Amino acid sequence: MLLRSLHTTSKQIIRSTSTNKKSIGEFFSQHLSFPFLQYKDHLHVARAERQYIYDTAGKRYLDFFAGIVTVGVGHCHPKLIDAATKQMNKYWHLSTYYLQDTVRDYAEKLLEHFKDDTGLSVCLFVNSGSEANDLALHLAKEYTKQTEVISLRNSYHGVLQSTLCLTNIAGFKRPYLTGSRVAMNPDPYRGIWGGRHCRDSPVQTTRSCNCEKDQCQASDKYIEQLDELLSHEVSKKKVAGMWIESIQGYGGSVQFPKTYVKRATELVQQNGGLYIADEVQTGFGRTGTHFWGYQAHGAKPDIVVMAKSIANGFPFAAIVTRPEIAKTIGNYFNTYGGNPIGCAVASAVLDVIKEEKLQENTLKVGTHILQRLAKLRDQLPDVVGDVRGKGLLIGMEMVTDKESRKPFPIAKMNAILDRCRENGLLLGKGGNSGNVFRIKPPMCITMEDANFAMDVLEDAIRKEL
Repeated sequence: MLLRSLHTTSKQIIRSTSTNKKSIGEFFSQHLSFPFLQYKDHLHVARAERQYIYDTAGKRYLDFFAGIVTVGVGHCHPKLIDAATKQMNKYWHLSTYYLQDTVRDYAEKLLEHFKDDTGLSVCLFVNSGSEANDLALHLAKEYTKQTEVISLRNSYHGVLQSTLCLTNIAGFKRPYLTGSRVAMNPDPYRGIWGGRHCRDSPVQTTRSCNCEKDQCQASDKYIEQLDELLSHEVSKKKVAGMWIESIQGYGGSVQFPKTYVKRATELVQQNGGLYIADEVQTGFGRTGTHFWGYQAHGAKPDIVVMAKSIANGFPFAAIVTRPEIAKTIGNYFNTYGGNPIGCAVASAVLDVIKEEKLQENTLKVGTHILQRLAKLRDQLPDVVGDVRGKGLLIGMEMVTDKESRKPFPIAKMNAILDRCRENGLLLGKGGNSGNVFRIKPPMCITMEDANFAMDVLEDAIRKEL
């Protein structure tokens, strides 16, 4: 009965989307601005369920990109639908001019995940990761009375005009951006320093490394470079803050030497700046070992930025900070910040992560995927340059040869993505050169899903060599 019901539903959806593929493609190109539409033949989605997406022809795909790392607990989770529906039957929107139980209850539940971080006790709600970083930028400048900020090369913190100064990927840069300083990216694979003992990951880069057990020479060098930046490019070494993704997302799942984040942020804090932890992609258990990515670094943020998985795709985001920082917000207002439906869904997300043990599943299945990819890298070292990540935040960097590490051609990356799609697997890509496969599925995937995905990806790569 269930299969028949799903089949009927799929047919009904297909019937209702009678506009043919060519006409909807033309409409998108002529009347909508979506420069990142993927695949040679665009994918026209009809519905989605947990880790699967179905197109208008009824074909099922295993979603290994999760709405760009957003659908953490799976598409259309019934508990989230129920939470949203119940709230919609009460009221949709009032704004924070009024007291609301839904907003208070979610804030209390979210702050439970910060009880071990001294002072992080105030929530501010917005609608997206870009907005959250914009608000964090506002607070950092107001609190410190400084204007300059630091972020890393290869970082992504949003594309608002304000946050573009923090984003350091070539395609997003604009000539009018000012007020930011860009620190060297401490990448153990592609950076100047780093090697096979540097990362907090089940899989290490194959580069040689002279580091001893408890001392990372690469981290030492990158910290020296950050100190030089503060000494030479910033007046009296004073900045408003430093933004760091716990693992770089759009930049290609780049991980840093183990001690770098803690030491870098302490250096900035010692000079009066704030550490802003960007957890938009790494938060809510996705790294497997910790609920927040910064916890694995042993670092102490002043502001934590979160979005994406926070409400599983419902437009919602937040920052958490200390009271004395929050008080500097001034005359600020966000019409949809703290939207009650968003709060209800976000609250249900926290419940599902705990009840279904998704963080634990993420670590188990993600480690298995990393190990499978590492074997593929060892078999194809001249095209698979690096495998990295934690949990279900995984990147595989493609190159033309092992020695030069020249980025793999975009045309071949796209051809591999198309082959995967033809065989029922959806992946993402990223990195400054677009040569990194981004493997970031819903956290509910199974070992069977993982093995299917790795088989499809390996077959696609081998056929394009």
